[in-house]
Amino acid sequence: MKKFRIIALSILFISSYVQADEGMWLLSQLNKATYQTMCKMGFLLPYKQLYSTNSPSLKDAIVSFGGFCSGVVVSSDGLVFTNHHCGLNSVQQHSSMAHNYLENGFVAHSFKEELPNPELFVRFLLYTKDVTRKVLKAVKPDMTEQQRSFAVDSIKNVIINDVSSKDSTLTAEFDSYYGGTEYSLSVYRTFTDVRLVFAPPSSVGQFGWDTDNWVWPRQTGDFCVFRIYADKNNCPADYSLDNVPYHPTYSVPISLAGYDEGDFSMTMGYPGATERYLSSYGIDEMDKNTHQSMIDVRGVKLGIWKRAMNDSQQIRIEYASKYSECSNYWKNSIGMNKATDRLKIIETRQKIESTLHRWILEHRDEQKNVNLLSELAAAYKERASVNKAQAYFIESFFNGPELLQFAMQIMNFDFNASDKQVKAGLEDLVNRYKNYDIELDKKVFKALLAKYRCSVDTAFLPDVYKDIKNNYSSESVFVDSLYAKSQLKSIKGLQRFLNRDSTYEIMKDPAILLSTDLAVKFLEMGYGIYKPSMVISKGERDLTAAIRRMDYEKHFYPDANSTMRMSYGTICSYYSSDGMKNDYYTTSQSLLDKVKAHKGDHDFSIKPDLLKLLEDQKFERYANKSGSMNICFISNNDITGGNSGSAMFNKKGQLIGLAFDGNWEAMSSDLKYEPTLQRCIGVDIRYVLFLIDKYGKASNLMNELKIVK
Repeated sequence: MKKFRIIALSILFISSYVQADEGMWLLSQLNKATYQTMCKMGFLLPYKQLYSTNSPSLKDAIVSFGGFCSGVVVSSDGLVFTNHHCGLNSVQQHSSMAHNYLENGFVAHSFKEELPNPELFVRFLLYTKDVTRKVLKAVKPDMTEQQRSFAVDSIKNVIINDVSSKDSTLTAEFDSYYGGTEYSLSVYRTFTDVRLVFAPPSSVGQFGWDTDNWVWPRQTGDFCVFRIYADKNNCPADYSLDNVPYHPTYSVPISLAGYDEGDFSMTMGYPGATERYLSSYGIDEMDKNTHQSMIDVRGVKLGIWKRAMNDSQQIRIEYASKYSECSNYWKNSIGMNKATDRLKIIETRQKIESTLHRWILEHRDEQKNVNLLSELAAAYKERASVNKAQAYFIESFFNGPELLQFAMQIMNFDFNASDKQVKAGLEDLVNRYKNYDIELDKKVFKALLAKYRCSVDTAFLPDVYKDIKNNYSSESVFVDSLYAKSQLKSIKGLQRFLNRDSTYEIMKDPAILLSTDLAVKFLEMGYGIYKPSMVISKGERDLTAAIRRMDYEKHFYPDANSTMRMSYGTICSYYSSDGMKNDYYTTSQSLLDKVKAHKGDHDFSIKPDLLKLLEDQKFERYANKSGSMNICFISNNDITGGNSGSAMFNKKGQLIGLAFDGNWEAMSSDLKYEPTLQRCIGVDIRYVLFLIDKYGKASNLMNELKIVK
């Protein structure tokens, strides 16, 4: 029965690209039909309270957090809720053996105790403007793909400079949609003084670690609290003791009413990237190369890191954030490939392409695209082996040993940038060195040299392998020699460079020389597939445009691209492929049960004082209808990476949770929305408040919030 339902939905997808709850919608382009559907599902706010450029609206409380996550403003003094894994790097940077905020959590009981984070920023969207006509006027039909790109870039620079010349405090972003057939300008106000206010212990914020990541049911308290600061005129300002809490245009109310199955749910945030219009050939390449290289190479690196973290508390502190970021996409890639295969995503896309090809043959004005699919197939085939090598190269070297990352960052450092940018870049380098273990990095380097050699054809081996064969008895001996000779293995080498030490020629440092050789090899690979890559770029754009013409009556939404999006749906359970029903929420009792079931496993341990607090069950106003307390819940909201920390609202626009994950059964959601399977996992806002109030005893923070009973 379940197989039949999945097949039926796949057939439906061929003729209709938008399901009732599908879509990451641009608020500025939300069509009337979609908004009406939201209202029929229970949404109560008028559109202008959802999005407005003239009066306060929900969009004014949603922030892009650091450019990699989302967040929501919850108080008139600039408090921001986001995910723990989004704030993990900041928590880690403030942690030490003496003040282990990763292990014990952090709470500021006053403004003075809040901790600055120079690398962080939050960004508010002011407005989005369609600039498609202006851009496409510069594009001519007979242009090559490279000429087209240059033309678009030239218009892009003019549009962006026009904004910054009028107001230097604004940030303008130029965004492309549908493969480059539509364009928009988004204008933001950026705040760079963002301070850490509250973080639960990692045993709460990362409860379950890799085992539970991307899996439902969850009991993870994935939240963190920051505050935005501004100058005395409420304007953006660099960190200063004179700065004061920012007073936002709008802050969201928080609901303690909870939710039931079938209730309306809406997310707002900044999803990173989806590929819902990518060809079947592109999906196949992504699975075999991009994802598989992450699975293979990161699996090796993470194994080495995890063993070291288990053996050393110091290394656990230093590598917690790096491990979390690396493992997140590693497990995501595993799930993506499995779900793509299980749900037959490629086969479904091939059916769409076959339908499109027949449509092209039936329409005389579409004859220019009669060879579109065959040309795409040939181009992907032509670059297949090089693309695979590039994917493994990136993971093994550019994202591999940290010594090489230091060298590349120093090589590309722009000392001619503004003083502010130079300072920020140097601070980033210094922080990276502070959280670096040389012996651990050597183990990673040795393992990844071997992994790359075994993963690609010998034609794609850089010259370092010849050097090892001719001058060293093994790859291990080469790595030991490299680290012994390079000054960049520690911050002292960086200091010698910055201090203009005349006895140190940094460009002759062996780590710099190796990084240069690797960069040259990678560029050579790129040059070798330039032509098929240009065919693919144009072909994918033409394919998307043709699909939209074929189904011209449908309401399309563009792929996610880190612009603000809204998704709507309902809170609902689901049946997994084994026929098991997965309920729509988890409780404190399920958390206690999981702790007991994994006794002795650090990834599922809870600090004794919190364990007792949960066992006592004095949840008061944070309890659900049965007297227990919800920890997490799921909805069928359409989200992806970058949505982490997104606000989850009820029908009244009140905050009920924070989105932090997707579910294993629908990991292919970046390619295709699966309404019966896809779920957004959120941490219940009542659990968040319980921890701030009862565990953190932060009455100062609770008093700021607008809580609706």
